[in-house]
Amino acid sequence: MEENNEIFFENRIDLEALKNAVDKIKTQIGKVLVGQEEFLEFLIVSLLADGHVLIEGVPGVAKTVTAKMLAKTVATAFNRIQFTPDLMPSDVIGTSVLNMSSAEFEFKNGPIFSNLVLIDEINRAPAKTQSALFEVMEEKQITVDGITYKMPNPFMVLATQNPIEQEGTYALPEAQLDRFLFKILVDYPNTEDEIKILQLHNERKGQKQEALIESILTEKELEEAKSKVNDILVEEKLFTYIAEIISKTRNHSFLSLGGSPRASIAILQASKAYAAMKGRDFVIPEDIKKVVFPILRHRIMLTPEKEMEGLTTDKVIEIIVQSVEVPR
Repeated sequence: MEENNEIFFENRIDLEALKNAVDKIKTQIGKVLVGQEEFLEFLIVSLLADGHVLIEGVPGVAKTVTAKMLAKTVATAFNRIQFTPDLMPSDVIGTSVLNMSSAEFEFKNGPIFSNLVLIDEINRAPAKTQSALFEVMEEKQITVDGITYKMPNPFMVLATQNPIEQEGTYALPEAQLDRFLFKILVDYPNTEDEIKILQLHNERKGQKQEALIESILTEKELEEAKSKVNDILVEEKLFTYIAEIISKTRNHSFLSLGGSPRASIAILQASKAYAAMKGRDFVIPEDIKKVVFPILRHRIMLTPEKEMEGLTTDKVIEIIVQSVEVPR
């Protein structure tokens, strides 16, 4: 039924608790974070879609703070790992240590064993350390000395990187980038938001930001929310829409690398989570358009010629999305 240009519908899935929890998370983080609504929305979508996030922005735009605040709103374990050039794989996943009393080796968990793991400046560690994340990000497990250790549930990696400072950094392998659900770009706040940031900082009078944040979701409630996301309805024509977008990335003259099937699945799952967050139990094309940019921008690669011309991956994604007919 349509009335006053608004479409009213009745959900077959009860999403009220999920939507209320999302609104409360936004309110809690809003005590610290000013503006950056899209950044926060994509973090919540990733949490609901069971994906990892790469956050890129210059220093001082609250990348790390926001990730820590998100972890605080979920009543789960949280670890932070600072990546450096001398970091070894064992510093991340753990190592076997000889127990002198039993004369046997025992595995000691590394900091990756947590629910929400923040990796600061992920591109500062060399390829050997990056490779330690491949298995754990894809399969939520690690294998050491032939023994497999499962990660706790939920498990989510939030990684930050600085796009400006390149000295002492290493480009992330494409295989690793493909394991991130989103690459979120965080820009400077506008003048109005910066004034609010100053006012909030002044009002806190030295109080720590973490102290202002309350837990909203328990592990059980988060799992229930994820389960409801999996039940979101997707019409057949939207599968075709997603497939056509990805297909065009593989055949576009501006690109040397297109999206993988993992990208298609990422768009599907993220659009379902975005729809649920908005209180709908079905996906619409606008949900797909919303999530396609942070999903594809780190998965596609420009040709050297187009990169030298100053073209961006976001611009190419925009061109591709506009060229695909929107299902109605």
